[in-house]
Formats: sequence, structure tokens, C-alpha cells
Amino acid sequence: MWINAASANLDQNRQMNLDQYLPVLLFILIGLVTGIAPQVLGYVLGPNRPDPAKNSPYECGFEAFEDARMKFDVRYYLIAILFILFDLEIAFLFPWAIAAKEIGVVGFWAIMEFVGILVIGFVYMWKKGALDWE
Repeated sequence: MWINAASANLDQNRQMNLDQYLPVLLFILIGLVTGIAPQVLGYVLGPNRPDPAKNSPYECGFEAFEDARMKFDVRYYLIAILFILFDLEIAFLFPWAIAAKEIGVVGFWAIMEFVGILVIGFVYMWKKGALDWE
């Protein structure tokens, strides 16, 4: 009798513990459906009409359907890295612009120092030819 009661209590505790995971499982399921369903719908419903213009080189400068191990110019990566670098650094100016009145003169000169360093870096890269595409 005591063993049956303990077993029933243990089963009830296990059931209660599994109930706590239901929201997590639903969250994972909804996340998977949200991520996979648009891709499947796009593949099934989207048009697939390749032509030479669509398969031609676009911004990267090399053929789209060739050997993946082919060599190409490193300057493409350099330009991309420089763009990301300056783009992220300029993004730091937005919070400063919002809080410009509250930070006062010290904050103003701190951001001017930051912009000055950005300009010096930009001029240095320009003089070194990092932005030239030949």
C-alpha cells in the first residue's frame, strides 16, 4: 500500500516536471516552423526561370557557378571589411546625437576626438590605396 502511494506520488511529480517543459517545447516548435516554413513556401511557390543574365557575375566580380576553390582578389574582402568597420563606428554617433544636450562640452569634445580618429584612419587608408579598385 505504501509503495503504491509513493509510486503514484513519484509519477505525479514526474508529470508536473514535464509540464514545465511544454512552453519551451512549443517555443522551439514555433521557432522551427517560423524559420523553415517561409523557405519551403518560397521554394515551392517561387518561380524558377534561370537565364544568362541572372547567372552572370554581379557585385563580386567572378562567375557565379564555377569551382568554389578558385582564387580571386583579396581587395574585395578588404573593401568589405573597411565598410563594416566604418559603418559600425559611425553607428556609435547615433546615441551621441540623441544625448548631445545631456553630455555637455566634455562629451562634445570626446565625440570630436572620436570623429577625428575616424577621419585620420580614413585618410590613411585612402593614401595607402586601400579604397582603390583597379
